[in-house]
Amino acid sequence: MAKEKRALWPSEAAVSDVLGRLIEFWGFKRNMGRIWAVLFLSPEPLSAEDLRLSLKLSSGAVSMTLNELLRWGVVRKVWVQGERKDFFTAEVQLWRMISRVLNEREKTEIVAAIEAFEEALAEVSKLRHSPDPKTRERAELQYERIKQLLELAKLGKRLIDTLLATAKLDAEPLVRFLLRQQGPSSPSS
Repeated sequence: MAKEKRALWPSEAAVSDVLGRLIEFWGFKRNMGRIWAVLFLSPEPLSAEDLRLSLKLSSGAVSMTLNELLRWGVVRKVWVQGERKDFFTAEVQLWRMISRVLNEREKTEIVAAIEAFEEALAEVSKLRHSPDPKTRERAELQYERIKQLLELAKLGKRLIDTLLATAKLDAEPLVRFLLRQQGPSSPSS
């Protein structure tokens, strides 16, 4: 018995397009957002063929995208009784999905930035005691500015760690950091 083609409702098409653009803005592939959205909005698991027909994508594009979504843990394979092909559903707990991406992608980048800033500080520190006044002046300026970048990166890591641990975000450290950046000449309210 052949399964009938599942056409997208206008709401599904609209949401899948919006999420595709949003996901692309965050550096992922547009089709990742589109396929996840269709699965998220579907009342039943869908096969790769269902997704291919619904979104008018190639089999290869659907296959590669599903593999990426599986790797990120935002889609999972499910068994459908009486069917031999694979079916898929979306992760519906949004916080679980977001926290995994934050932990694996953003936090990794911030940790790498912290390490790079620390190495840069060590290098520029060597030049802060140079006999040449211009070199000392340039090194001092760079030291202070790299220190600010390091402080911001560490703050970002603490905010992500806190957000991941508690699903809450305390913006006070960010506000304090931003207020320090304004300096003493800014009017206080």
